[in-house]
Amino acid sequence: MTTGIDDRILKKLETLGKTGGPLPGALEFYGKLLSAQSAARLRIGTPRPGLSPEEIKARITAEHRLLEFEDLSVDWSLFRDTLKEVSALLSGYSKAWADIAAGVKIDALPLEKLAKASFEGTRLPVPGDSAAAKAFWEFVVQAAFRPFLTGHAEALLGSIDTELWRRGYCPVCGGSPDLAFLDKERGARWLLCSRCDAKWLFQRLECPYCGTQDQNALAYFPDDKGLYRLYVCERCRHYLKAVDLRQTGDDVLLALERFLTLDLDIQAQKNGYKPLMQSNGATGLMEDS
Repeated sequence: MTTGIDDRILKKLETLGKTGGPLPGALEFYGKLLSAQSAARLRIGTPRPGLSPEEIKARITAEHRLLEFEDLSVDWSLFRDTLKEVSALLSGYSKAWADIAAGVKIDALPLEKLAKASFEGTRLPVPGDSAAAKAFWEFVVQAAFRPFLTGHAEALLGSIDTELWRRGYCPVCGGSPDLAFLDKERGARWLLCSRCDAKWLFQRLECPYCGTQDQNALAYFPDDKGLYRLYVCERCRHYLKAVDLRQTGDDVLLALERFLTLDLDIQAQKNGYKPLMQSNGATGLMEDS
């Protein structure tokens, strides 16, 4: 289960805090957020998506994500509690965010409509038109809904061959990737879903965001040790961080690498490249704190 990986990440963060001094704000926040998500994930257990083998095969053959919102099994009381916890956690890092959260009564929100809007990428039914309020609630809702999506991904990934998917969006939930890795065996590039952490194989010479295969528009920049890469696309001006697993003997925790590589985000954005989304989840929010 995801919680086993979560435990390893939390132990890694604890070790980093003991050996390297106080953790940076983003890592401290991530540790607290992960604890909340892991607790919710334990309460969820193993979801049982109502998809028959025939439906799974038909959707994959049609290059369609496996999950529609109606296929999700959600404990709405748990979702509400997790929303409150994530909102309070993020509010503790900024008075501006605390003011945004104070203006909304979570108990009065239409939870199902809120989750569906987040899943389908439409406008969230919460008050506030400012960019800050939008970024705050987009992150809070996605973070609170994440344990449900990761649970469904674990239940469904065994039903498909992720080496044959080769699309720029997640085969499980349709989310976009926000991290990649090169595997140890072949150096093949795999993508990691920003929403449910599903992994799938993808072409080395293609932008997962705009789909261009123009080699003149695609490039990557390795770090000094060759462990990390920054893939960039000149056509859509997006970037994608990657970890080269061939260059490390350690057990790399990919979800944690999102936060250990914030310097790559800063480098890319200073050079005019865009992240997956302008708020970029907790990464972008914590950079603003």
